[in-house]
Amino acid sequence: MKKLLKIVLVSSITLLFSSCYYDEFPEDIPVVIPPGQTVSFSEDITPIFVTYNCTECHNASGQNPDLTPGGEYSNLVPAYVNAGNSTDSRLYTKLAGGHRNVDATSLALIKKWIDDGAANN
Repeated sequence: MKKLLKIVLVSSITLLFSSCYYDEFPEDIPVVIPPGQTVSFSEDITPIFVTYNCTECHNASGQNPDLTPGGEYSNLVPAYVNAGNSTDSRLYTKLAGGHRNVDATSLALIKKWIDDGAANN
């Protein structure tokens, strides 16, 4: 009986420790826009401002920069966008820091657009 009790106890302890397993959350895989892809301000970046309702606050009578259609490029570049350098661009660093919870794909598009020279295309 003592031998059976030892076997059950050892088995139970083994099961207990092996059952305390958890999966780690997967790391966020960064979205990378392919090097050959051209990011367009009018077709790729401006829709991000619409998607996240940026003009609710960033309009002519609200907070800077004014992102209302038609003037958003001239209000961003060069004051908020350092063409060719996303890490020194206030637009990118603010959004990457969690402002408006912009998704990874949108952030990748903004980063590529800035790093590629922030063209008004």
